[in-house]
Amino acid sequence: MNPSNPRHAPVLFEETMDLLRVRPGSTVVDCTLGLAGHASGIVRLLGAEGHLIGFEWDAEAMELAKAKLDQVCGELGGDAPRVTLVDEAYSSIASHLPPASVDGLIADFGVSSLQLDEARRGFSFMADGPLDMRHNQRSELTAAQVVNEANESELADLIYKYGEERRSRRIARAVVHGRPITTTGQLARIVTSAAHITKHEKIHPATRTFQALRIYVNRELDEICALLEAAPMLLKPSARLVVISFHSLEDRIAKDSLREGARRGIWEILTKKPVIAGEDELERNPRSRSAKLRAAERQGSGVRDQGSGNKEQRTSNKGSESRGRN
Repeated sequence: MNPSNPRHAPVLFEETMDLLRVRPGSTVVDCTLGLAGHASGIVRLLGAEGHLIGFEWDAEAMELAKAKLDQVCGELGGDAPRVTLVDEAYSSIASHLPPASVDGLIADFGVSSLQLDEARRGFSFMADGPLDMRHNQRSELTAAQVVNEANESELADLIYKYGEERRSRRIARAVVHGRPITTTGQLARIVTSAAHITKHEKIHPATRTFQALRIYVNRELDEICALLEAAPMLLKPSARLVVISFHSLEDRIAKDSLREGARRGIWEILTKKPVIAGEDELERNPRSRSAKLRAAERQGSGVRDQGSGNKEQRTSNKGSESRGRN
């Protein structure tokens, strides 16, 4: 049942659907709507009484996701669920949903194909484009500002912290000397020159530096921490959580959060080891090679057993809603 989409292949789709355990009439949240790859599959399983809530802070992705979900709901006709789309970061999830109201939650922390494939978005060094890297185009901070305004020590620290790049100081020094830097291609050449590639290098030498800048610009790790802190409050007992990470920093946060939650009786961990893509998927979608999926089931009686994080607040749901076609 993997949906066909020439621009975006959702990673670990079958595994996600299986572990998320979507049931007719349930409420499921897709925190990272992207191009609606996972969301389209969820919508087909929810039934007329179900409800999909999707968060997406990239306006371009949101527009394409809405069109895709309109198409799927149109095909389902009277069996289409209600769809609510929220054009905000998923860290705001607790302000949009009542406690203990969600039956399933998925978050795919990877960069979308739309962002990687569009040079003008400035995420990739594979094609020359402006140094942007913003998921949310309404945000003010760009990668160009960081690269051209941070001092050498600040650059080295963030490249090491968020990119886990051992050559961070050498790279930062070269970046400062190469200013002004305005394009992804220019930055990639400077980093590659400074990195001193070895024959054992398995990834492009600019990969970790680009990762570090993207994480810093978008505060990605803070977003993940906020979501994982809010999730137990929002999920019903026996509800499922599925998170997909693409590098060690993301996966470490997810692993540690779930383990701590399991120790406190909040989660039953469903994946003792992270689920990774099989050979067939790797052949179809090489970008899935670094994906790691972790899943857990909410334990206990509900929001009040979460401890200090059980703030009960009920706010109105913002966003656009639809039944069938939007």
